[in-house]
Amino acid sequence: MAADPLDLSLDQATKQMQFPDDTESFWQQPPPEDEDLKRLVGGRLHIYHCQELLGRGGMGWVYLARHIDLDRVCALKVLSPKLAEQSERYRSMFRDEGRTAAALVHPNIVTTHAIGEADSLHFLELEYIAGRSLRQALADGPFSPQRALIITVQLASGLALAHRQGILHRDLKPENVMLTPRGVPKIADFGLAKFINRSSPSGEPLMGTPLYMAPELFSGESPSKQSDVYALGVCLYRMLAGELPYKARTMQELLHMTVHGPVPSIRATRPDVPLEVAECLDSLMDRSPANRPASALEAFELLDAIAGHIRDLELLMHEALDDLPQITWHGAKEHFTLDVQLAGGRRQKVYIEPATLRDQKLLSIFSHCAPSEARYHERALRLNSEIKHGALAIRDVEGVPSYVMLNTYPRATVDPLEIRRSVQEVAHHADNLEREITGRDVN
Repeated sequence: MAADPLDLSLDQATKQMQFPDDTESFWQQPPPEDEDLKRLVGGRLHIYHCQELLGRGGMGWVYLARHIDLDRVCALKVLSPKLAEQSERYRSMFRDEGRTAAALVHPNIVTTHAIGEADSLHFLELEYIAGRSLRQALADGPFSPQRALIITVQLASGLALAHRQGILHRDLKPENVMLTPRGVPKIADFGLAKFINRSSPSGEPLMGTPLYMAPELFSGESPSKQSDVYALGVCLYRMLAGELPYKARTMQELLHMTVHGPVPSIRATRPDVPLEVAECLDSLMDRSPANRPASALEAFELLDAIAGHIRDLELLMHEALDDLPQITWHGAKEHFTLDVQLAGGRRQKVYIEPATLRDQKLLSIFSHCAPSEARYHERALRLNSEIKHGALAIRDVEGVPSYVMLNTYPRATVDPLEIRRSVQEVAHHADNLEREITGRDVN
């Protein structure tokens, strides 16, 4: 009888491995527990002053540091000393990570500035991202289809550069994606990357995180561009669904679902996901590598064609408003509340949210002014005739008919400058109307 292809890569003990409730955390193995590099905090390593411990990963420690000579903030990744002593393999993987990543200069890849060794410690100097990982962001819940798609397009763009240079990532997952404060994703951790033109020896052990591995990898096939594309698809699924595609309690279950089970339908979980996005996801995660995009470049072209006219509203908000100290904002799922400081100590709340008119997707920017009472109508209409941007409307606000200063834009084409201008003018006009009509500053 022919051997089960799964047995070519995993022994029985591994296949029966039990997963904890937080399956993803199971694969984030920290360095040996009996070593402690916290002593570096506040001290100096080579030309770096280590200011703060940012975290621990599978191969070492990461610090917020300052390059003393250049007076530049950076992230300093230090290989676990015990792993370095244990095997040349770890030291080689660490050096390969630095050299591989240093060759990839792209806005969606964390930049590697230097590689070195000092005081018997091996380190990488990396671009510091003052944000959080994609996985940390997902702790707040699934993303809107627009945001998930835009992030995936950018990840595909960065991964495409690696593929063009003959490099596979082999461990793309939310933990290895950093989000800048403006929400721009950057691929990190090329520790398992390899050059495609280097042949894989027969029986090479599985490398990476099984939750994001393509089916063919469990059957003993070598990593490929298509297996990276599959991982990209799992990341997209994770952003849309808020969970992984396969819920398994053991490695054996995960193997069976991944290799033999159907690709889960994202629209069964998220009916609001557009059909074309769901079809694209099915293509990225197809069980057969021959049916997936042949590389991250093809995946990018497919995703970008679907994204086309879609802009991520949260990114637009950052671009439009982050440099305006008089405006603060918060919100999620494309519903935002803004607090606008005006002259004379007055303030005005502005709201931004999606709207639909005769099947056209719009972006609505509005602010409450005052109750719509008959005694105010004439004055309100006179003020409305003087406004060149936006219009006065009447809406129910908590069950009370009220004047609302309103502006709308086509969702597909709105840009940061339009949002910036509209927010300021809507706030200004709404406040003027409230002051003229009521003499108060409530809204």
